[in-house]
Amino acid sequence: MSADLVRASSLSRRFDERMAVADLSFTLGAGEVLALLGPNGAGKTTTFRILAGLLLPTAGTVTIAGEPLTRDTADAVRGRVGLLTEAPGLWDRLTVRHNLSTFAELHGVERPRQRVDEIMQAVGLSGRAEDRAGTLSKGLKQRVAIARALIHDPPVVLLDEPTAGLDPESARDVRDFVRTLREQGRAVMVSTHNLAEAEELADRIAVMNTRLLALDTPRSLRERRRGGRVVVELEGGAAQWAPLAARGDHHVIDVESDRLTVAIDAAHTVPDLVTALAAGGARIQRVTPEEPSLEETYLELVRQDG
Repeated sequence: MSADLVRASSLSRRFDERMAVADLSFTLGAGEVLALLGPNGAGKTTTFRILAGLLLPTAGTVTIAGEPLTRDTADAVRGRVGLLTEAPGLWDRLTVRHNLSTFAELHGVERPRQRVDEIMQAVGLSGRAEDRAGTLSKGLKQRVAIARALIHDPPVVLLDEPTAGLDPESARDVRDFVRTLREQGRAVMVSTHNLAEAEELADRIAVMNTRLLALDTPRSLRERRRGGRVVVELEGGAAQWAPLAARGDHHVIDVESDRLTVAIDAAHTVPDLVTALAAGGARIQRVTPEEPSLEETYLELVRQDG
């Protein structure tokens, strides 16, 4: 992974009395995908608009591909960022080609017709060039919107809810294209409510709720969750041993045939659990740690912040 293409330091944005983003600091490198998670109203879209040069921060600094964001440099910053908004916002009466050509001209793209042909081929729209945008399916409209965000070949790409409302096949195509952007060495930031998608795509995940709550790899985020679970397999049925397993810092959350699923508050209590069961006469066949899910970690972070 090469140099950072995005640097945000103590980034804040206030709208009158409401603080939308508070003291946000992070970096994003070339060839990296960063997923931005947070509840509705957490400041994700505001963050994207600042990084895209559409809003100036109330406080803090942003640098995009070496260009600091100021009132005087906002146009230059916008030229280095491709932004996909949650709503495609295409001109429905214009053809796919005309939609893309218009944005190519707005960005001052050299040889705009050639570039439009290239980007349509890249996103699988070559056969739809003369179709009016309003006649396309939601998935194809999203492809046009992605092509529009990339028409000027930006090093930084911001994708706000890129798979929201798409059918499974179209969503998979978008995820595959995100991987392509990473392979091309672009810095990619994806906002999503789909935690499985975030875990599948992202090198790192940022959880925010106005302020940054956590920023780490998916695995490291899961591992930081307090406590965990273990599945204890017992000979001769599990129900009779549930009261004994529930003592101390343990909490039985599921009993199924010969299996107990036990929540624990700390790693050192696993030996205590095994010792207590064995001392009570239980014949233990297997003890398996259960890795916490990203969803559990995310919900815990947001709830703690609330």
